[in-house]
Amino acid sequence: MMHNGRLSTAVGKDVFRRLRNPHDVQVFLNKIPYDAEPGTSSPGIVASERKANCFEGALFAAAALRCLGYKPLIVDMIAENDDDHVFALFKRGGHYGAVAKSNTTMLRYREPVYRSLRELVMSYFDFYFNIKGQKSLRSYSNPVDLSRFDKRNWMTTDENLDYIGDYLNEVKHHLVLGGQMIRKLSYADDDLVGLCFNGAVKDGVYRPK
Repeated sequence: MMHNGRLSTAVGKDVFRRLRNPHDVQVFLNKIPYDAEPGTSSPGIVASERKANCFEGALFAAAALRCLGYKPLIVDMIAENDDDHVFALFKRGGHYGAVAKSNTTMLRYREPVYRSLRELVMSYFDFYFNIKGQKSLRSYSNPVDLSRFDKRNWMTTDENLDYIGDYLNEVKHHLVLGGQMIRKLSYADDDLVGLCFNGAVKDGVYRPK
């Protein structure tokens, strides 16, 4: 259950109490293993089991940011021939930042220095590629306020939260580039590809066609 934006479970209180700012949330996500198993666990389960996939990490980050006084917002990024990616959005001093769990090294934290959501999303573009080096980001969603799911206790429930992912598919998305630009995209450098996938959990890596 959630009261005034704070987790009421003992485990949730213990974990979330130690997270004092958005970067602390990112450090926590970086330290726990990437979970390649299907399904979407709640932030409370992530706090207890200490593992998360990209989507679970975004939900956890949104819950943690809520405990710090931010709105629990997530943004979905859609990719071509690659996994989609979701991050938790926060705003400080009129600028946007992000917290995210990723199986790669470059799609995680963003400092709150971006003047618009699009500017923030585009900071991921050159680092968003599959294992072949194909740059894959194509669109991003409007922010989703997870408080709309409070009646289902999304922060602490044992219920599978795949329904939130289904909702993301219905949200308006904005294209980041058109057909001609896509056709002229270059491949990411091999060194950068190797760096980004260094340490990735193999079962969680998308296999491009």
